[in-house]
Amino acid sequence: MGRVIVSRTIYVNGEFVNEQDAKISIFDRGFLFGDGIYEVSAVIEGRLVDNELHLARLERSLGELDIPMPVSLEEFKELQKELIRRNNLKNGVVYIQVTRGSAERDFLYAADMKPNLIMLTQVKQLQDTPSMRDGIAIDIQPDIRWLRRDIKTVMLLSQVLAKKAAKDRGFQDVWLVEDGHITEGGSSSAFIVTKDGVLVTRPNSNAILPGCTRKAVLKIAEELNLKVEERLFTVEEAYEAKEAFLTSASSFVTPVVRIVDKQIGDGKPGPITRRFQEIYLDLALTSAEPII
Repeated sequence: MGRVIVSRTIYVNGEFVNEQDAKISIFDRGFLFGDGIYEVSAVIEGRLVDNELHLARLERSLGELDIPMPVSLEEFKELQKELIRRNNLKNGVVYIQVTRGSAERDFLYAADMKPNLIMLTQVKQLQDTPSMRDGIAIDIQPDIRWLRRDIKTVMLLSQVLAKKAAKDRGFQDVWLVEDGHITEGGSSSAFIVTKDGVLVTRPNSNAILPGCTRKAVLKIAEELNLKVEERLFTVEEAYEAKEAFLTSASSFVTPVVRIVDKQIGDGKPGPITRRFQEIYLDLALTSAEPII
C-alpha cells in the first residue's frame, strides 16, 4: 500500500490550490528584488491571535512601499479563516505575503502593477514549549539591516545570517546591536526588566519593527501599573538586567535567561516575565474568535 501524502491548501492570487499546484511567476518582484511585505498571525486552538494588529501593520507596510492592497482588510480576514478551515489548523500560524507584482526584470516599476498575494498555514506548537518553560540563551550581533526596519519586508537575509551564526555558536536566538544599543531580535522585540523593576524596551521608530505582541505586552504592563520606559538601552544594561524576554507573533513571551556569557538574574524565567506569559495567553484565548 502506498504512503498517503497529506498536503496543505495554499491561497494564490484568488484561488485555493493544493500546495503542489501553488505557483508564482519567476518574474515576481518579491523573488527578483525582495520587493514585498509579509505578516504572520498565530492560531491557538483554532483562534487567530492579535489579528487586527497584524492586518493593520500589513496595510501600513504596503502603504509605505506604495503597493496597493490586493484585497480589503475584511477580505483578508475571510481568506485567513477559510484557509484555517480548509487546513483544519488548530495550532500554528497563517503567513501572508504581498509583492508588488510580476513584470520583466527592471529596477523601475509601472504604477499600475497588480500585486501578487499568497497565503499559507504552518502547523506549530506555540504553547508550553521548552523555550517558554525554561527560557533561552541569546547571542549579540551587529545590526546590518537597512534603515526602514519599521516596514515588514521580505528582505530578511541579514536576519537569516544572524540567526544561523547564533545557532552555530550554541544560542537559540539573537539580539541585534547598533551604536552600542540593542535594536531588536532577529524576528522579535526585546525587553529587559531593571533591578528596580522597570520594564524597558526601545521606542518605535524606523530602527525597529512595531511589534504587535510588543504592543499587547505594553498594554498589559499599563494595566498592571508597572513602570515602563520606552528608551534605548545598552548591551551592558541587558547584561545587568533582573529579567529579560522577547516577544513575537509565534513565540509570544519567551524568557531570556542568558545573553552571550552573562546569566540573567538567577538564570531562570523571572516572575514579571511569567506574569506576562500568563496574562497574554489568557487574553489571546478569551478575546479571539473561534474559527474551527
